[in-house]
Amino acid sequence: MFPLAILGLPTLRLIDVLDIAIVAALVYTIYRMARGTNVMIIFWALLILLLVWRVADALGMRLLGAILSAVASVGLIALVVIFQPEIRKFLLFLGTKTQLDESLWKRLQFWRHQQQNKSASSYEAYVNACMHMAQSKTGALIVFKRQNSVDELINTGERIDALASSALIEALFFKNSPLHDGAVIAHGNQLLAARCILPVTSRLDIDPNLGLRHRSAIGVTEVLDVLSVIVSEETGAISYALGGQIHHDISPVELRQALEKYEC
Repeated sequence: MFPLAILGLPTLRLIDVLDIAIVAALVYTIYRMARGTNVMIIFWALLILLLVWRVADALGMRLLGAILSAVASVGLIALVVIFQPEIRKFLLFLGTKTQLDESLWKRLQFWRHQQQNKSASSYEAYVNACMHMAQSKTGALIVFKRQNSVDELINTGERIDALASSALIEALFFKNSPLHDGAVIAHGNQLLAARCILPVTSRLDIDPNLGLRHRSAIGVTEVLDVLSVIVSEETGAISYALGGQIHHDISPVELRQALEKYEC
């Protein structure tokens, strides 16, 4: 077997393999985040324009080439403006996955605190409230904080800072309650805020029968590391969303398992 250099081919170094792997992972991550949104449509349109520009340049079509060259010269700024929500979402995703600023001791302390919260509440208040609201077909949306700060969500609603109880949660979502519209933000056994406004997903591949409550539940998990629980006002079904994916019609037992598994 002859070395690639003898055959006139470039040699493949280990750093090249690593380079290709990193780029492939980056492209795949961006694709997963953009899949099902208008971003993919814009991406294909830009790719077609780029191919037309290359063909026009190769064929010597100076007028068309000059126009497309001018478009390309301001393309980077245009992309930043067009894809501002997606860029923000991507940077939030990276920030969530690469939180390296805490020491091991702080992480252990945080884990112990979470374990204490879990053993004290066991999420029974949330599970019982969702079960009762499902039986009465009372619409509800609860967002559970995980790692990211949720101050921007809390600031859109009314602060509560109260100990979670089934009765309080059901009262917040009672139809005539002034705080029933919007989402409740929770963490451990604490209710942080109510009547909060959530970002709505812009994905096109979601079941069109899903209403604004479900779309908001999905949307907030696309931009923040949170888990959202939904009780349908139409069917009484309980669902939860995480990482932009929704899990429909789960039982109270499955809800408790999800809250414990994802350490909400």
